[in-house]
Amino acid sequence: MKKQMPWEDRPANSKDVMWRYSANPIIPRNLLPTSNSIFNSAVVPFGNAFAGVFRCDDTNRRMRLHVGFSEDGINWNIKEEPLKFICDDKEIGEWVYGYDPRVCFIEDRYYVTWCNGYHGPTIGVAWTTDFENFYQLENAFIPYNRNGVMFPRKINGRYAMLSRPSDNSHTQFGDIFYSESPDMNFWGKHRHVMSPAAFEKSAWQCTKIGAGPIPIETSEGWLMIYHGVLQSCNGFVYSFGSAILDIDEPWKVKYRSGPYLISPQTYYECVGDVPNVCFPCASLHDEATGQIAVYYGCADTVTGLAFGYIPEIIEFTKRTSIV
Repeated sequence: MKKQMPWEDRPANSKDVMWRYSANPIIPRNLLPTSNSIFNSAVVPFGNAFAGVFRCDDTNRRMRLHVGFSEDGINWNIKEEPLKFICDDKEIGEWVYGYDPRVCFIEDRYYVTWCNGYHGPTIGVAWTTDFENFYQLENAFIPYNRNGVMFPRKINGRYAMLSRPSDNSHTQFGDIFYSESPDMNFWGKHRHVMSPAAFEKSAWQCTKIGAGPIPIETSEGWLMIYHGVLQSCNGFVYSFGSAILDIDEPWKVKYRSGPYLISPQTYYECVGDVPNVCFPCASLHDEATGQIAVYYGCADTVTGLAFGYIPEIIEFTKRTSIV
């Protein structure tokens, strides 16, 4: 029997398209004995419950990935030992760092993508069927790259991924690109998806943008939740909004929200290791009800949940589109 996804009704008198879980944050920074912070993590349905790959920076401030399981998608049992990939090639298998994972189920297995350290940040790729054994593949791209997000099915017979080419620092720029692969080893057909918005059109996403959770297939196209960044006088501010991509040519943007869906406003989003960050990395949704639950990192410290209805997000995206 399929497990009920996390859900909380919209608060009374609220007109927000998405709203926060009243018990946020759902994962504290010190859930593990050695964790400094737990955020920007990936969650998927697994069996009759849920599993995930979590970014758990330790008290050495090393960026590590850990596996976790949950019966309800809210209360998590995260393994204390970091995830160790199975890889026969020492050239790519040597661990340097890993962060901001995504998990995507395609056909018969779960693919994990993350920001992998290989002469700078790039997109690491691995797969698992049981969340016990993870088999590492070739890095998808050369450095520097972040925010590798796969599509949940093949596009025109090929695996497909969104990413954001970057640099080796706190990137002051960032566009979303699309790439395809016949075999999960060789990636090409790179296409530009979209750039940061003009400041006068939508300031919250005018510095850089990056794909968030796995895109959701709808009758209107692929619904993509993505983060955007404003460089304010007090530093970067991360919020998230929505876009709808063409179903057959996902590098073509049909609609893109002008206003954000969620921005840093609560204490746990504004105060932490990196203030003023709402960074979405995963979502669960129910096709029958249209409900969606988005997992997002808060201030690069803890993990929060936000809820909404997919039809309402699509309507909001179309109505406020700046494309």
